[in-house]
Amino acid sequence: MYKQRLLLKNFVPGANGLLSAQFGSNAPNSLKIENALVVSKLSHFDFEKHRYKDLNEHELEHKIRNRGTDYDKLKYYHNLHKNFENNVVDTLKNMGIAVKVVNRFNYSEDSIHWADIIVPTGGDGTFLLAASKIRDNKKLVVGFNSDPNRSEGHLCLPKKYSTNIREAIEKLQCGDFKWLLRSRIRTTLIGQRGTKVMPKNLHECNDKDDMKFIPTKLEECGRVLPYLALNEVFIGESLSARVSHLSMWLNGFDRETNMKCSGVCICTGTGSTSWNLSINRLPIQSVAELLRLLDIDATEGKDSLATVLARMYNDNLTFAADDKKMCYTIRDLISAGVWPQPKGIKSRGFASKVKVKSNCFDACLVIDGGVSFEFNDGTIAILEINPDDALRTVTFSD
Repeated sequence: MYKQRLLLKNFVPGANGLLSAQFGSNAPNSLKIENALVVSKLSHFDFEKHRYKDLNEHELEHKIRNRGTDYDKLKYYHNLHKNFENNVVDTLKNMGIAVKVVNRFNYSEDSIHWADIIVPTGGDGTFLLAASKIRDNKKLVVGFNSDPNRSEGHLCLPKKYSTNIREAIEKLQCGDFKWLLRSRIRTTLIGQRGTKVMPKNLHECNDKDDMKFIPTKLEECGRVLPYLALNEVFIGESLSARVSHLSMWLNGFDRETNMKCSGVCICTGTGSTSWNLSINRLPIQSVAELLRLLDIDATEGKDSLATVLARMYNDNLTFAADDKKMCYTIRDLISAGVWPQPKGIKSRGFASKVKVKSNCFDACLVIDGGVSFEFNDGTIAILEINPDDALRTVTFSD
């Protein structure tokens, strides 16, 4: 199902087909940046401070050490991130750019409206936070990886710019870049009449009352959720050990497939390098065992045939971040007896539209691992990609 690419070629998601609704396929001659909104990473130490608001610093240290956590390590990485953040802020200010710093607790639509550019400083989690409140494809998001030695930061600029912040901003100002509009998934939720659409924030650091009821109008037509998935949407039972009973339709066809599984993950090209890749990745061990079944003396070393084949296979699981298709994966599809009904559905594939109906007991629909909605018996979700929902980012030629 995955398109064959050149063998052993390093594949960079989103490198092809860059486009821009405003400027066409090429970047403008220059990008005017007057106001920059820096989105701060919530470090583990920040989380502990928020968790125990009533404790002073000495009491907090005592509590953390008493439970066996390495307090010194916690503070070290907190300071590392904060020093990097301060470096970004100082660099922007020295370039004559007005700067505001926000975090998970005060990041608002007003602050987004004020800014010409959103600058998450952290890793992919901070980038997802920054993207979560942006509803259209007009606002530019450019992320810096604050700890490139321990974090991949696929969504951020290449690691070299973590030590060359000014160079990255100058590239933006002089137009030395290309637009990358990362596709995002729009979710329409159709529930039973009178059912409240109540989101639940999965981040423990958020206050319990920070997620509000979303009024549902025209319930028979569904409610478009105000959360766009940059990585993926997961649908399934909340308890992973419980079987998820779902019905699914692909690409608007009438054919319904009833199935039992461990949930369904629907991802974008951006998300194809994340959870989707982890679900579908072929281990070197499995390839080696298959080769041995063919009487091939296979090892699992660094340059072995099994390693090369596994890498080729896994590289082909990813696709461009601006692709208008979604990739669905049915986790642990039960394929015995009468399941699935009817037979023939592939455990993974591409689709332009996915419709899922719940026959579950205590299920959820989770967007980018951060926001969850109840998805119990009778509830329907329709997932699509709309170009107006894309997230505006950039790529540099190097």
